[in-house]
Amino acid sequence: MTTAPHRADSTVPSRSATLPGRAIAALATAALALVAAFVLAPPTRAASGPGDDFGEAGELAGAFREAFVAYWNSGERALSPDLDRIVDHWFRYHLAKAVIAAMALTVLVVLGVLLWKAFLKADGPGAGRRLSLAAAGVLATLLALLSLAAVAANIQGATAPFASLLPMLPTGASDGELADVLARIGRDLAVVPRAGDQEPPALDVMIGDFARYHVAMAVIAAIVAVGLVVLGVSAWRRFRRTEPADRRARRTLGSFGVLAVLASLFAIVVAVANTSTAVDPRPALLAFFEGGW
Repeated sequence: MTTAPHRADSTVPSRSATLPGRAIAALATAALALVAAFVLAPPTRAASGPGDDFGEAGELAGAFREAFVAYWNSGERALSPDLDRIVDHWFRYHLAKAVIAAMALTVLVVLGVLLWKAFLKADGPGAGRRLSLAAAGVLATLLALLSLAAVAANIQGATAPFASLLPMLPTGASDGELADVLARIGRDLAVVPRAGDQEPPALDVMIGDFARYHVAMAVIAAIVAVGLVVLGVSAWRRFRRTEPADRRARRTLGSFGVLAVLASLFAIVVAVANTSTAVDPRPALLAFFEGGW
């Protein structure tokens, strides 16, 4: 008498199903840790230089405003020691945030790939599981885009830290020495210098760093746009090769194709706008000091 072959209990997860689950959990934990590090670690890393512990953001802003006024009044091109210390601190701050954001981006991309693959492979009547995987995939994708934006913004800030400190100036100040300096800068920027005219050295440095600030973003946005176009083309090619019967895969690939196209268009607009400002930074810098930037 023969016995029927033993059937594995379908409710027991296989080893192949368990491993992606563990990887997803580990990556999600790493992403949360990196988000916390993005907020908490950069101030500590930036304060690694001597005398660079500025405490709260308000203390840094106050120190910058005081050093900025002294630098302008010095009439020198080279940054004063106090201002140079603050600019160096700000460079390290943005560099630390860029590195952490890049690590978070890498983790979130891998996590998103695993989640979407799990979503596409999920079989059976478990609609709740598929919905959970799709929601987690959307969240990971959105967080990856935010991490990409954070990487770009902090690389830009590290490339031109002096220009990225300028928003700490209260451009609406109406009295005091800082207000007088800001008014003078506005008047100087409003007059286009003729050939042979000498501009205040500090203003020339600001214009140059402001242009570099926008060059950095123009280059970053152009690279991102190219990458998104490649991603979009790849998604649409896979969409066309996918059988019409596989509606879940086609919807997923089509959604990624549309998202990549829209994001690439946005990146192109950012690249063009920043290129225009980098070519002629004076009007944008004037608009900032007039409170309209």
